[in-house]
Amino acid sequence: MAGEVSIDIGAVARVARLIGPVIKDMDLDDFTDPRYYPPPGDDPESAARYFYFMVAIDHRTSRHGPFEGHVDGEFYHGADLLYRLGKKAYVEDPDFFSPERMVRIMPEDIAEWLRADGAMIWDPEVRAALLRDAAEKLIKYYGGRVTNLIEASGNRLKRDLSPTGFIQRLRPILPYSDPVEKKAHLLAKFLSRRGILQHRDPWNEEVPVDNHLTRIALRTGIVQLHGELKQKVARGDEVSDEEDIKIRQAVKQAYKLMARAANARPYILDDYLWTHGRKTCTHGKPKCHKCPLRKACKAHKTNQYTEEHAWWGYYY
Repeated sequence: MAGEVSIDIGAVARVARLIGPVIKDMDLDDFTDPRYYPPPGDDPESAARYFYFMVAIDHRTSRHGPFEGHVDGEFYHGADLLYRLGKKAYVEDPDFFSPERMVRIMPEDIAEWLRADGAMIWDPEVRAALLRDAAEKLIKYYGGRVTNLIEASGNRLKRDLSPTGFIQRLRPILPYSDPVEKKAHLLAKFLSRRGILQHRDPWNEEVPVDNHLTRIALRTGIVQLHGELKQKVARGDEVSDEEDIKIRQAVKQAYKLMARAANARPYILDDYLWTHGRKTCTHGKPKCHKCPLRKACKAHKTNQYTEEHAWWGYYY
């Protein structure tokens, strides 16, 4: 694996020069959209539990077919549908996201909950297991309260001398065990933006690396693959767990450098990148004519549009 993944510092700098002004003018998402999230005035523990359990199952929603459908007459797709159904459950059953309920949730409960217009989430067994583990450990270590976990972290994402920061405390919890820490940083981003987690170490922020951010990194050329791994990804072959981690670790490091160069916090950079990957630099045929990064994009220059690597798991 050595030498099969590299970061192009020059490409990072070129993209950073273009992305900085875009992020500066971007409206910040406060994660209060009533379709997807709890209202701002709700009890902090109730809201924190919602985000804790929803992020635990926030990984790829579509595999064998699209996860999309109508809820209350409005059409939703992918993650939007996942969080719309989550918010609906939050409103209709105030105890739904209690750890006492989640510790008993079964695949058939997931299948009944996460469906619309006949489309159902593709891995109910996995998501049920993730929710049960998240609930069990929240009860065991933090008295069933997410706010206790936050308090125990001392409002730090990470600590150098002991593994007691918020991100570090999430590691033993199955859905948050990703070595690249995608779900952990996504949860921290949600909670910090809502004012529930007020972390004092913004320098420890990292982008939550998923398939969208990886696709952008490979296409812009800030991360480059070499040798057999490059061929494997080009063929669409599924990569190993080790290869997935190696690719996404490089992506995370490249965006950390980009955030510094663009004078932007990683969680805000992630807001832009995630939306950009879903709406502009899309899987298949990207909308390059709408892309403010195209002048620095390797794929646009070469007309070779790399896709993200194929890997199926519960990390992202």
